[in-house]
Amino acid sequence: MKTNKYISYGSMILCLQACMLAPAQSDVPTNPPTGAPSDTPGFGRQPALPEPEKKLLPTVNIAKAIGWAEGEKPVAANGLAVSVYAQGLDHPRMLHVLPNGDVLVAESNAPAVHDTVSGLKRVKKWVESMVKGSAGAQVKSADRITLLRGMDSQGKATTRTIFLQGLHSPFGMALVGDYLYVANTDAIMRYPYQRGQTQITDPGIKLVDLPAGKINHHWTKDLVASPDGLRLYVSVGSNSNVGENGMDKEAGRAAIHEIDIATGRMRVFASGLRNANGLAWQPQSGALWAAVNERDELGNDLVPDYMTSVVDGAFYGWPYSYFGQHVDVRVKPQRPDLVAKAIAPDYALGAHTASLGLTFYSAKLLPERYVGGAFIGQHGSWNRQPHSGYKVIFVPFANGMPSGAPQDVLTGFLTADGKAKGRPVGVAVDAAGALMVADDVGNIIWRVSAQ
Repeated sequence: MKTNKYISYGSMILCLQACMLAPAQSDVPTNPPTGAPSDTPGFGRQPALPEPEKKLLPTVNIAKAIGWAEGEKPVAANGLAVSVYAQGLDHPRMLHVLPNGDVLVAESNAPAVHDTVSGLKRVKKWVESMVKGSAGAQVKSADRITLLRGMDSQGKATTRTIFLQGLHSPFGMALVGDYLYVANTDAIMRYPYQRGQTQITDPGIKLVDLPAGKINHHWTKDLVASPDGLRLYVSVGSNSNVGENGMDKEAGRAAIHEIDIATGRMRVFASGLRNANGLAWQPQSGALWAAVNERDELGNDLVPDYMTSVVDGAFYGWPYSYFGQHVDVRVKPQRPDLVAKAIAPDYALGAHTASLGLTFYSAKLLPERYVGGAFIGQHGSWNRQPHSGYKVIFVPFANGMPSGAPQDVLTGFLTADGKAKGRPVGVAVDAAGALMVADDVGNIIWRVSAQ
């Protein structure tokens, strides 16, 4: 029995390595270009969903990280221009713009203890770590927040300081009154803040613990404050793809939590969200929206990632179903009672695009066509042929809901042979109305303005 076990482990490694070297299939549709019809597969309010595929091993098609050569930059859509606002950062992930115009950048990566599993799952995680390492996702976490201020004649930040350090895989940030809240991977911390300061040395206090632990599969925790400043909303991703580590490991996960700032009381606001990020308030409706990464290993075009308004008390399906009540038969035991409650998300963003950043545009610097709509940072696939994501897209809104086809805003992050010069993550709007984009492979903050 032991011999067979070790043969199966070795065979799995060899097969996965072969998958890594497999050429991209050029006949599979990629993300739609600007102006694509709203019924493009994998995108839109009612995406076409193919039948799930059954494979012994998942598709592994990694875009090796190579970074940008001197003078290179992404390709901006017509009417837009892109420039470097800051470079030489250490895996910049999320952005937060302070009221005085300062830009905070969370320089972060997965914690050192991460995805700790045993047996065959451990072999799979080891192979995945090798794959993701070539994509630039396994560097040591800088565990800090950097402050960028001002702009010189070249369009770059004039001031750059280490604003806060000694954190633990930080991601989301929110300023409420005189306090800055930071979502570490395992807790929300609170720090005193004075307008204009360039560094925080106060040790801060812990507001609440967050689900983490040795598995902590989805380690990123995004954060947003309610418009009235009374509550925080934090996203906590699942501890697995589809519950394979046991649903007992999913307590408090695959959910968005609401925290009462005054008391620290915490409750589940919405659940069944495999890996929500990009929390943002939609300006017309006032609803909370999130960008959500869906499950893997059902085929190139399943399951589309999505953005959705987040309804208090709603269940969005994970792991038992996807896009409403499409049952995932891999999950045992089944929960038809929960599937019956599952609601479909509002807008599909393409399968395996890893849509992480989300912000709504209500400024006036960019062309009028962008006002009211959503910018989405798509980090990019590692398990699809050909690649998907690796771009920033825009979705127009009307009356608080998506109203048209996705449009490319920034492209050119991939080379013709499938290597990654950069990978977009967080997006934010600066004080002047330009779009800021964190690129964690290029280690750059890009600034998109009107041409």
